[in-house]
Amino acid sequence: MTTEQNDRTPLAGVLAANAVSVTGNSLTLIGVPWFALETTGSPGKAGLVAFFAAVPVVLAAVAGGPVIDRLGRRRVSITSDLVCGLALTAIPLLHQTGLLRFWMLCALMAVTGLFHAPGEMARHVLVPDLTGRAGTSLTRAASLYDAVARGARMTGAAIAGLLVAFMGPGTVLYVDAATFAVSALLVTATLRGVPSAEPLREGPRLSVARYRADLREGYSFLFRARLMLGIMVMVMVTNGLSQSWSSVLLPVHAREELGGPAAQGLLVSVFAGCALAGALLYGAIGERFPRRAVFTAGFLIGGAPPYVVAALTDTTAPLLVTLAASGFGVGVLNPILTTVAYEQVPDELRSRVMGASTAGVLLTTPLGGLVAGLLVERVGLTATLLGIGALYFLATLSPMVFPAWRGMDTPRRTGPAGPTGPAGPTDGTAEDVSRTEPSTPAPAPEPAGTPPRR
Repeated sequence: MTTEQNDRTPLAGVLAANAVSVTGNSLTLIGVPWFALETTGSPGKAGLVAFFAAVPVVLAAVAGGPVIDRLGRRRVSITSDLVCGLALTAIPLLHQTGLLRFWMLCALMAVTGLFHAPGEMARHVLVPDLTGRAGTSLTRAASLYDAVARGARMTGAAIAGLLVAFMGPGTVLYVDAATFAVSALLVTATLRGVPSAEPLREGPRLSVARYRADLREGYSFLFRARLMLGIMVMVMVTNGLSQSWSSVLLPVHAREELGGPAAQGLLVSVFAGCALAGALLYGAIGERFPRRAVFTAGFLIGGAPPYVVAALTDTTAPLLVTLAASGFGVGVLNPILTTVAYEQVPDELRSRVMGASTAGVLLTTPLGGLVAGLLVERVGLTATLLGIGALYFLATLSPMVFPAWRGMDTPRRTGPAGPTGPAGPTDGTAEDVSRTEPSTPAPAPEPAGTPPRR
């Protein structure tokens, strides 16, 4: 084995940067909704802030894939972190000086969404190449990537809950901004000289026509694959529902029934800790079991139950137990989806195909918080929780209903020249593929996890 194949530093650097970024994600998850609720007093306006934060994420995912390759994944990651850190720092600074207006809050959150999505995607698509350099398997690397994120989310949520409770949401935003700076430093230090992290030098120069062709290539692969299209639609629906939970429903429930942000931080931490255990367990033994069965069971356990229990109880303990079980179920989802994506998409197409799939699964996220905030004000929290929980349950039945999902258990590996093995309708892939297979969509949502920042 060559020295390059034994080089674990770049993978460790990406994992560390992702851990720091996700810790900041948890701070944003709790800090921004509470900041909006405290400064406006309106669940509807808190949902509107979530809307303006989510729309640019979709736009960046739609258009960002080809740009990431041309500018370089390392450069995109560093730039996005620095811009997001500055935008988050501006929110409490403007508030303290009395200059912050509601439209400014919405605009600054839109900036973080626009720039964070390409940065996180740039790190995400590097993992397969860095896995080869480190000499480990894709399944283990995908599980480790997700497990590190779970641990960071657990820690960040606990810190955020305490900071909001004792020091105010503005302090949380300062700490969140600092996490972006640390992530940028880690990427700068550990990815220098890694070929897959540098700008794409081969092929035609990026022009309007070339850019449109690159976008079209990613979307055409995605929409010709029945399994990938089914996954994208399912996760698109559940992402929107999960956004309603993290940005509006859980903060409002914590404020009205559970005693405040410290309880919310505890719930999110327990959920993330159990999700970490689920991801680690899947990384250790998950390859022994059929993916579709594990994926379906995990989604049924992790999806609708928190909404129903929150609607039926006004105390922390029952929801805490439910979120522990939910977290364990959700912990297996991202490793499965990430492994399938890494198996099927070669490095030269990964950014644009994953950009297309990420854009698809994020289409509903701008509406999640906005609709939830309006529903809470019109029909009440309990009715909103029960209605969204019912929709979540119906969405998670998809893998048991549609035949294309059977392809999740017949993975196909691709190399630079394209897929190997026969293509056919049973695996859900396109039947006329000359170079590669489409990616699975972005990682699955988390009922008590972070709203998508990618």
